[in-house]
Amino acid sequence: MGMTVSPDFQKAAAEALVVAASGVDGVDAEVAERSSGTNPRYVVVANASPGSWRTLAEKLYSEHAVDHCSMVTGIHWPEGDTERKWEVVYHLMRTGVRDPPNENGIVRPVIVNPSKARGASMPLELEIHVHLPDSTTPSVDSVQDIWVGADWNEKETWDLVGIDFDGHQGMRRVLQPHETPKGYHPLQKQHHLRYHGFEEMYDDAQGFMRKPADVGKIK
Repeated sequence: MGMTVSPDFQKAAAEALVVAASGVDGVDAEVAERSSGTNPRYVVVANASPGSWRTLAEKLYSEHAVDHCSMVTGIHWPEGDTERKWEVVYHLMRTGVRDPPNENGIVRPVIVNPSKARGASMPLELEIHVHLPDSTTPSVDSVQDIWVGADWNEKETWDLVGIDFDGHQGMRRVLQPHETPKGYHPLQKQHHLRYHGFEEMYDDAQGFMRKPADVGKIK
């Protein structure tokens, strides 16, 4: 028991971070309870306007030790309201890990007893939702320069969904072929692909019924 994070202290740390995030104009935040195994965990969930996102990101990093971007999710909502046609979800973490270099410049992990974690050393998960208005060129400010983990994830989100990240250095295709036509992003809902509820690309959803053209021939 002594090597686990206290749910009560984690909740208190999450509530403090919610207050700080909500202090940024255009940001609404709350604490969400999630279950994992037998103990609850507390996640900071925030909605940020496109104009407030960059300010919030800088504050989380510089003042509240949020040190890792684990994932970026892009969503196309053609059926949504005019101001909510697109969405970017940043999955962030405050790991609580500190690896300061010694006098020789060698980094060695600092082992911290989780039961003693308090304040900015308390590990936390964050979900930041940024809704974007109707546009043929949706975009949001990049945070590649703040969290190195955002580099690949922003590339992947642009490649598949077509949401651009202003200020990202080196944006390029990472999952689609490099010769993919400009403007084509497969997870935009106007492309009627089978994972959008259509099965017109193949004879069956998984392709298990298809057979080679030379089946049954003597080889």
